This record gives sequence, structure tokens and C-alpha cells, in this order.
Amino acid sequence: MAKSRHVNSKIEAAAAFGGCLLATSCILSAFVFGSSAEAAGKNSMPPPKARAMTSAELYMLYRDKSWQWTDGAGRMQAEGRRFSAWAGSGEKAAWAEGRWTVADNGRLCFKAQWHSSSGVAANRTCFSHRELGETIYQKREPSGDWYVFKHAAPATEDEFSKLVSQDLVTPDLQRIKSELEPAKQLSDANLKAQQ
Repeated sequence: MAKSRHVNSKIEAAAAFGGCLLATSCILSAFVFGSSAEAAGKNSMPPPKARAMTSAELYMLYRDKSWQWTDGAGRMQAEGRRFSAWAGSGEKAAWAEGRWTVADNGRLCFKAQWHSSSGVAANRTCFSHRELGETIYQKREPSGDWYVFKHAAPATEDEFSKLVSQDLVTPDLQRIKSELEPAKQLSDANLKAQQ
């Protein structure tokens, strides 16, 4: 019976840790990929004649670009379709590595492992894209609102203006990884102590 309680406490600790990772992953996803256009409530349904962008069009739009966020950036490398990112600072810092994919239904997805002081969590975030003329509409899937990602005459407030050729991730990634490693070791030690 004592062994059973010990096993149950390990299961409860693992479940709590998994719940913490899931919450961290969800928070990071909302923080990182919650665009300023969406947050500003610039809801703009694409016209009925707007078509889904092709995978080739999406690839050309995002390849070898960094997407600037409020407190971080994501990088979509053409080679190996590698995705890397960082977000936050101090105790809320996180970094990610994974892949980015595009599909002919207008969908761009980031599938990555996010690392934070509380552990590692897998996350997948997708965006749909529609185009009419030179205007691109974007929506976070599954439940985001459509907004104008890029106007026909690009505007400074367009989310598109935050896609830049400069690598905004690699220079900070190693620093963030090294800052999080001691915090992860401490977190792992605390988890073992609870078991």
C-alpha cells in the first residue's frame, strides 16, 4: 500500500508538471502569435472572391524571414524549413525549435518544442491566408478573426511589415538557451524533491 501511494504521488506530480507545461505552451502561443492586428480588433473578412494562397506563394512570402513580435521573434529558414524563435525575458523567457510548413489551402503552420524555465512543451500554431489582388488576409486557426495582413499598398501598421529579412532570432537564441539551462536544472531538482 505504501508503494501504491508512492506511485500515485509520482503520477500526480507528473500530471501537475504536464499541466504546467501545457499551460505554458498555450500562454506562449497566445503571447507570441497573437498579432497586434488581431489584438487591435481590426477584423476584416476576406471578400467572397478571395482565394486561398498556394504553398508556393506562402513559401516565397515567409522563407528566410523573421517575424517580429512584441517581445521576441520567429525565424522561418528555407533550409530544412527550420523554425526557431524566442519570446519574453527574465523568468518568462522561452525559446523554440521546430519546423514550418505550408499547404495549398493557404495554411502556414509552426510546429515546435517550446523551452521555458518550467520545462518543454510541444505547440502547433497555424494561420490561414486568402488573397484578392495584392491584398492578403490572415486568420489564426482555428478561432481567430480575419484581418488584413498586407494591404495592396503596404501600410506601416500591416502585420506584413513585421516580416523582415534580417535574422532576429539566432543572435539571441544561444544566450536565452544558456540563461534557461540553470532554471531548468533547478525546476528538475524541485520536481524530483516532490517525488
